[in-house]
Amino acid sequence: MGGYAAYVWPAFAVFFIVLIADYLSPSFRRRRQLRELRGRIARQAARQQRNPSVP
Repeated sequence: MGGYAAYVWPAFAVFFIVLIADYLSPSFRRRRQLRELRGRIARQAARQQRNPSVP
C-alpha cells in the first residue's frame, strides 16, 4: 500500500464500525420505543383502575 497501510486499515475499520452501527440502530431505537410505549400503557391502565370515572 505504499506505506499508507497505517491510514488505510483504520479507515476501513471505522467505515465498517459505522456501517454496522447504522444497520443496528433502528432495531435498538424500535426496542426502546416499544418499551416506553408499554410503560405508558401500563401507567394509563393503573391510573384507570384507581379512578375508573376518568376516561
